Amino acid sequence: MKYIFIFLLAALAFYEYIFYIPDYTDTTEYPTPAYNKTPIKKTTNELPKKPKPVRQFKCDGRQHCSQMHSYEEAKFFLQNCPRVKMDGDGDGIPCERQFRRYD
Repeated sequence: MKYIFIFLLAALAFYEYIFYIPDYTDTTEYPTPAYNKTPIKKTTNELPKKPKPVRQFKCDGRQHCSQMHSYEEAKFFLQNCPRVKMDGDGDGIPCERQFRRYD
């Protein structure tokens, strides 16, 4: 009887050893990487946006809307150059009819 009891105890220990499923919530054996708090970047298939080229304009004596090539150029002239005649109603928006801008 004594040998049967020892045999069953050894079989039970062997069974526990073979079919042991570890508990991964036990933080002492398997620590979670709480120290690594860097955010995960989402990957997209979009190409990075290129910055718009900065246009450099200079005051060269032009005064009228008919002499301007773009709205940005007219806005630069209105804000930085003296004696321009591009804002008839005085609202700060140059060449409204030509460039169809009504900011």
